Amino acid sequence: MKERPPEGTGPRTVKVSKYLSRHLRHRPDRIGLTLDAHGWVEIDALLAAAAAHGFPFTREELDHVVAVNDKQRFAVRDGRIRASQGHSVDVDLALPPATPPAYLFHGTVAAHLAAIRAEGLRPMNRHAVHLSPDRETATRVGARRGRPVVLSVDAGAMHRDGLVFQVSANGVWLTAAVPPAYLRFPGSRR
Repeated sequence: MKERPPEGTGPRTVKVSKYLSRHLRHRPDRIGLTLDAHGWVEIDALLAAAAAHGFPFTREELDHVVAVNDKQRFAVRDGRIRASQGHSVDVDLALPPATPPAYLFHGTVAAHLAAIRAEGLRPMNRHAVHLSPDRETATRVGARRGRPVVLSVDAGAMHRDGLVFQVSANGVWLTAAVPPAYLRFPGSRR
C-alpha cells in the first residue's frame, strides 16, 4: 500500500522534503554542510549549498515543506533547521529523558519478525529505535515497507526497569533498543 502525499503537497514539495531528509539526517557532507553537535544548520547555508549542488529551492518552499509535512520531520528555530530524529550521522538531539505511556507501538513487516523475536528492536543505522504513540501511526510506518505488522512495546515496564526514553518534537518516542521481553507480537502473548 503506497502512502498518498498529505493534502497541500505536490511532487515538488515531496522532492524538497526528501532532499532535506537525506541531507539533514544522513549526508550533509554530500553538499558541503556541517551540522552542529545538535543537528542544526543555518537555513541560509542550506539554501546556498543546495543551489550550489544543483537543487535550488526558496525559503518559501522550505517553510512550506516544514509546515505541511505530515510527520513534522523538521524543526526550525532562530534561522536554523534540523531533522527532528532519524539521523545516521553523529548528532546529539539534546532531548531530555521522558516518561513514556504504558505502551508504545512499532510498525514493521512480517519478514523482520524472526530477527525481532530473537534480538528485539535495534536502531540499525540510526541513533535510536523509533516508536509510535498509537497503533494508527505505527501501521502507517510499517506500510511503507509492505503489509504492516504492529508490535506493542511495554514501555512502562522498560521505564520501570531503568531504560531511558526521549520524545522528539514531532512526538516520535526514541530509545536505545527494545529487548525481546518487552515486545508483544500480534496473535501471541509475546
